[in-house]
Amino acid sequence: MELSREEVRKIADLAKLELSEDEIDLYAGQLSSILGFFQTLQELDTSQIPPTASVLPLKNVFRADTPLPALAPEQVVANAPRSLGNQFLVDSVLDDE
Repeated sequence: MELSREEVRKIADLAKLELSEDEIDLYAGQLSSILGFFQTLQELDTSQIPPTASVLPLKNVFRADTPLPALAPEQVVANAPRSLGNQFLVDSVLDDE
């Protein structure tokens, strides 16, 4: 498939690219070549190949979700800049009006 200069301009516009006339000629040839490779791939018979989600042998890498003992309230607020008892003190975010 051969792309025209106008098609390359439209693709560049969609990609928000400003291309010079030389770049339009260059990319028209390069994109046409890439599309030619896709046409070649389209001719392959893949009817005997089962669909795959991934070609890589992926596995779950997360740790087990094991509950641990909770922190004591004193430990939770130990590094807080301001606290009162077992509560965090924060600045007011709403107006009083």
